[in-house]
Amino acid sequence: MPVALLWVIRGGSGGLGAGLVTGVMMACTVLAQLSMRRVLAGLGWRWTLVLGSGLLGLPALGHLASDRLWSVTALAALRGLGFGVVTVCAMTAFAGPRRRGRAIGALGLATAAPQVVLVPVAPWLAERAGFGLVFVLAALPALAIPLAWPIARAVGDSGRGPADGSGPGTTAALWRALSGPIAALVVITASGGAILTFTPHILASPALGFFGLLAFTGAAAASRWAAGGIADRFGAAAGIAPLLFTGALGLAAIGLKAGNIHDAPSRVLVISGLLLTGVAYGGLQNLTLAQAFTAAGEQVRSSVSIAWNLSFDAGTGLGAFAAGAIATATSYSTAFALLALAVGLVGGFWALRRLARTRH
Repeated sequence: MPVALLWVIRGGSGGLGAGLVTGVMMACTVLAQLSMRRVLAGLGWRWTLVLGSGLLGLPALGHLASDRLWSVTALAALRGLGFGVVTVCAMTAFAGPRRRGRAIGALGLATAAPQVVLVPVAPWLAERAGFGLVFVLAALPALAIPLAWPIARAVGDSGRGPADGSGPGTTAALWRALSGPIAALVVITASGGAILTFTPHILASPALGFFGLLAFTGAAAASRWAAGGIADRFGAAAGIAPLLFTGALGLAAIGLKAGNIHDAPSRVLVISGLLLTGVAYGGLQNLTLAQAFTAAGEQVRSSVSIAWNLSFDAGTGLGAFAAGAIATATSYSTAFALLALAVGLVGGFWALRRLARTRH
């Protein structure tokens, strides 16, 4: 994703254009996730996985033809649809409640570990070896298409989607139960969307961009794994407020120097902020999902998975688009300061709620 955004900026679009690309991709991801029940019911697991893997990988080759905003946005839309299909399929089942935190952590590590390498390396590789090589490598998810057959057999391809309760009353009750963890998820993923979209542009040089994204993704991967054990031992809710405050601190550090990184102390502060925000970003992905399962109950497990994925991707897209719009109108420092404020406010809500419960 960072390379596609650098590509569209190189084609003449500014930060607003880059934010639009991320926003469209995440909107299409959400659209795919909303449609997953019908898709699974109509296609079954095997062909749904084939569709998701193909859409996630193959459109990347289209970037070789054009760096215009309309082209990059259209390709991002296709890849967003594929991403939505794959993420929901990956999260349909977890271990029992006693080990769910570790199970979510294992899934998170499996998805985050490649990001630790690929997200920081990709912009550097694009500048050194050319954008074309990165776009060819970005088509690799299509190689997972043959795995659809054994995966479908493993999950029991009945040709039907998830079967938990639905309806207006159930949906309203579900979202009420999930409002707390979803609020925490949305503000931190909005921050992550802004970071993944604009860090290479803010840090300017390929080397700094590499180390900045490595700090963010590496911390996120480690934190997402470690948070699983915390959730299983102490409960997911206990760690949400501290991680939100950690993220707010990191975002504030980024905002202080996002518009001026010409000296070593400024660079250290921004990269330190990326590290702290990465800790919050990874850990909260685990804890908010575990807390969402706890709050909603086992009988709506697949609905919780879809709601969590929707909120994750909506937050990512909203954060990238809003940060791009604010940075275009004012500055990156203002954009990250506002993100820090939003994360801190939600952290305060969680801290007050925990305090009220301990008093009772």
